[in-house]
Amino acid sequence: MPTTHTVSQELKDMLNDAISRELSVSISYMWQHVLMTGVQGFAVRDVIKKVSIAEMKHAEDIAERLVYLDGKPTTKPTPIRVGEALEEMLRIDAEQEKGAIELYKKIIAKAEDEGDTVTADLFHKILADEEDHHYTFTGLLAGV
Repeated sequence: MPTTHTVSQELKDMLNDAISRELSVSISYMWQHVLMTGVQGFAVRDVIKKVSIAEMKHAEDIAERLVYLDGKPTTKPTPIRVGEALEEMLRIDAEQEKGAIELYKKIIAKAEDEGDTVTADLFHKILADEEDHHYTFTGLLAGV
């Protein structure tokens, strides 16, 4: 069903970049949750699992928006990074969230520039989640 709102291919490509990132971190965090051991690992594994599920939901929400905008969602994640020890995993996670925050701010600006307030609103909500995830991972790192 065609949309009544036309957006640039550049914005659609940015949404696919976001989907790729969300798929990647969802897989990464899920494997970290499964692989975590030791007292510290068991203390944070449920938090990591919860974030993984939230990231998959982000991928779904972005894909639904992209389809509405007559785009085709990617199924290819960006490179998946898991890490070995808990501290390395949390550093990777904080870095991944920082990258998402930077990308999503660009998507918001591009969507607003194109008059696509729905996409901008969606990414404002996702950005708030990503900032919370970044805060969670940096906070957990402080305790390792």
